[in-house]
Amino acid sequence: MILAGDIGGTKTRLATFDPDGDKYHPILEQLFQSGRHPSLEDIVIKFIETNNLKPAAACFGFAGVARKGEAIATNLPWKVSTKQLAECLGTPHVFLINDLESNAYGIKVLQPHDFYVINEGVHEDEGNAGLISAGTGLGEAGLYWDGVKLLPFSSEGGHSDFAPKNKQQFELLEYLQQRYGNVSWERVVSGTGLFNIYCFLKDTGYGQDPDWMVAEILQGDAAASISRNALAGKSELCNMALNLFVSFYGAEAGNLALKLMATQGIFLGGGIAPKILDRLKTPLFFESFVSKGRFEKVLRNIPVKVILNDKTALLGAARYAYMHTGVLDEATISV
Repeated sequence: MILAGDIGGTKTRLATFDPDGDKYHPILEQLFQSGRHPSLEDIVIKFIETNNLKPAAACFGFAGVARKGEAIATNLPWKVSTKQLAECLGTPHVFLINDLESNAYGIKVLQPHDFYVINEGVHEDEGNAGLISAGTGLGEAGLYWDGVKLLPFSSEGGHSDFAPKNKQQFELLEYLQQRYGNVSWERVVSGTGLFNIYCFLKDTGYGQDPDWMVAEILQGDAAASISRNALAGKSELCNMALNLFVSFYGAEAGNLALKLMATQGIFLGGGIAPKILDRLKTPLFFESFVSKGRFEKVLRNIPVKVILNDKTALLGAARYAYMHTGVLDEATISV
C-alpha cells in the first residue's frame, strides 16, 4: 500500500493506493483542514490509526521548500521531516517533495478531459514545460527536457519580485509595499493576492461596494466571495479586482514560459483557475501572457492548458512513490 499526500496551506488531502491494482485510483481518501492541526504528523497519525493502515511507502507533496528530507511550510507554522514521518508510519520509504513538483509528476497520468486548452499553440516533442498554480499561495515548477524525457523540478519563482507595468499597477505596488515591504508575485496572484487587489481598489477610490457585500467579503472566504460576485456581475469593484488578478496571472505565466523556454507548454494548476475558468477564457489572460514585446510571437506558439483535476498533486505524489520504490520504471512524461 502506498500513502500519498497533497499538503496545502488550506487543505491536506491524504489517500492510499494499491500498487498491484489500479495504481491511480485511490482506495481510501480523506480531506483535512490544514490550519486546524498543529502538524502534518498529527494528521497522518489520525488518518492511519483511524483506518488501521500500514503503508509500505509514502510520498507527500508539500507547499513549501522541500530539501534533503526536510521542509518548512510557506503559509503554515509547520516544519516537516521524512525522519519524523517515517517514525509515524513505521516505514523508511518516505519521500517529501514540493507540491508543485508533485503536480508536475501528476500531469503524466491525467486524461484529455482533465485539461481546458486556452491556447493550442504549436505541438513540439522536445523542449521544456512549466507549471504555475495560484491557490493559497503561488507555486511554480518546471519540467526539463533532458533529450529523452521531461524531468520535474521545483521552484520558488512565485516569491520573485512583482513587476508593475502601468500607473495603476505602480500604485498597487506602493500600496502593498506599505503592508508587506517586499512585494512578490504571490502577493497579487493567489487567494490572498486577489483580496489584496480588491482592498487596494477600494481603499484608493477606484470603486466602492455596499456595506453588506464588504461584510460578506471580510467575514468569509474573501477570494471566493470576490470572484463569485465578479463572475455573477454583482459588483463592479469585484469585477475590476478579478480582471487585474487574471491579467497578473497571465503576465507571470508568460514570464515563467520565457524563463524556462517552455515550448512543450505551460500548465495552470491550483484551486483558483478552474473556479474562474470563464474569465480565463477571455482574451485578458492570454493577451497578458503574450505581451512581452519582441517575444510575443514565441509565446503565441506555446500551448497553455488549465488543469481541471484537483487531485493532480495527490496522483503525482503516488507516482513519485511508485517510481522510487521500483513499482514503476517509466522512460518519459507525456504532456
